[in-house]
Amino acid sequence: MRSNKDTPDAFSLRSILSLLTLIIVIGLLIWLSFNVDIPSPDALREIIQGYGWAGWLIFIGITALIAITPIPVTIPALVAGSLYGVIAGSIFSFSGIMIGSWIGFWLARFTGQKWTFKLLGRHGPTVKDYLSDAGFLAMCTARLMPGLPYWPVNYGAGALGVNQYVFLSATFIASIPGQISLVSLGAFAAHPNLFNGIILVSAWILVLVSTWISYRYWRNARNENN
Repeated sequence: MRSNKDTPDAFSLRSILSLLTLIIVIGLLIWLSFNVDIPSPDALREIIQGYGWAGWLIFIGITALIAITPIPVTIPALVAGSLYGVIAGSIFSFSGIMIGSWIGFWLARFTGQKWTFKLLGRHGPTVKDYLSDAGFLAMCTARLMPGLPYWPVNYGAGALGVNQYVFLSATFIASIPGQISLVSLGAFAAHPNLFNGIILVSAWILVLVSTWISYRYWRNARNENN
């Protein structure tokens, strides 16, 4: 006979808080998806420039917010390149991505796996395939996979209990090529010079090579474990 201690309490404080968190997150994502028009690069650039010297702080905040929603992170990265150039733009864009990813990770960790994967929808099976028992290489592969947005990876890693150090270190390393490639694209569009062109081509080559290497090592590791 099972004791009461073995029976999960559906009305525990943690369950109630998790449900409330999920409702808030889902509500925010739905509202953003249907009520917030993604500004064009020109419009976003004007918004940031309107804050003067504090524009870079506003930019980092906008990028962090976008990283926890289904809104693509492409536009702010392009704007960063056109406004601040490859070096400063990459630093600002990368900072926003790291902050937003970390916030999303802990939102999902607090909400729990069951509710988070309801939120992920069609991305859920892909995220679970890559991040179940994920180590550093699996996290890097998920970050580098084309077509897999940032937000499901952030939430999936938190919900599946990926170690925070693994999550942050893999996000840090794997996000660098993609961010530089997007920022350099924006920089080259605004200032088509030799330096920006070299960085652009090099960054995209690095994205392709790092994706291939990371996926190959992850696949071999999965085959050995199976």
